[in-house]
Amino acid sequence: MTDKILTEHSGDIARIIFNQPEKRNAVSLEMWEAVEVAAARFAADDTVRILILSGAGGKAFVSGADVSKFETERASSEAVANYNATTKRVYDMIEEFPKPTIAQIDGFCIGGGVALSLSCDLRVCGEGSQFAVPAAKLGLGYGYEGLNRLVKIVGPAFAKEIFFTARRFDADEARVMGLVNRVVPDAKVGDVVQETAEMIAANAPMTVESAKYIVAQTVMNESERNLDECAARVKACFESADYIEGRRAFLEKRKANFVGA
Repeated sequence: MTDKILTEHSGDIARIIFNQPEKRNAVSLEMWEAVEVAAARFAADDTVRILILSGAGGKAFVSGADVSKFETERASSEAVANYNATTKRVYDMIEEFPKPTIAQIDGFCIGGGVALSLSCDLRVCGEGSQFAVPAAKLGLGYGYEGLNRLVKIVGPAFAKEIFFTARRFDADEARVMGLVNRVVPDAKVGDVVQETAEMIAANAPMTVESAKYIVAQTVMNESERNLDECAARVKACFESADYIEGRRAFLEKRKANFVGA
């Protein structure tokens, strides 16, 4: 759909790459639509065990919305509603992606980039990375769902500081507040993410995916939790061929070959 969103699929690992480095990977409506299509394709692909989201150029993950497009994409109330509906679908799709997701954060992670990273399961950044949600500097409104994702990760006090000040936070501050899982040397971000993805992909897919589902249930309101589905997923793991393979591999002191069934 656009060369500003690239996709890769090698072995068990798929990638969606934001490819507008001259604008620090600022995202237009067209790019969000392309991400939606790519994510849907990878979600339906049984050969994909993990999805990595990253930015091209090594200077930014995603630096927010492409402000140069505001006059055409967000100038009217109808256009704003369409843009917000599209980004919501993408954030929801990444958050609900059936397999693990990792945000590979090189450099700037601003605005919509923070929102996108919060939709991922894991976040790894470089020591030079910077984070900010400058909505208060632009007069933008942030809805409940976006703020709720942030609060679930960093807590209400840090969420307020991020939004009230609209300032940039460095990688160490992001680590302290729990915004990222790991901070690594800038030159090692890609390697660490790849190693982590390979480690996850080598594990039993049904176990990993059931854990993802159940963790998501734990942070829902009690009335919204589907405990029957949680139990069914655990039961399916114990009834799977992968459970037999895992036991045999352990006893035979070899690496297990999991097939996801």
